[in-house]
Amino acid sequence: MRTTSYSEFRRNLAENMDRVSADQEPVLITRDRGKAAAVLMSLEDYASFEETRYLLRSPRNAERLTEATQALDRGEGDERELRD
Repeated sequence: MRTTSYSEFRRNLAENMDRVSADQEPVLITRDRGKAAAVLMSLEDYASFEETRYLLRSPRNAERLTEATQALDRGEGDERELRD
């Protein structure tokens, strides 16, 4: 994750926002005097993060997704064509 200071981020706000959106890489924005840092991410990444958080909220669903992922990693999945 790229890191920048608050002052540097502010000086190049538009460029930083464009870069975050284009690269799909969040940026850590640090602050002085022990103030809390922040992270800027693209809206697309944020939506993906929220969807993942929602799906993993239920322990049972998280377990099912983990089992399914492990099965795919072992080559036990079936390839299917997606419909429009």
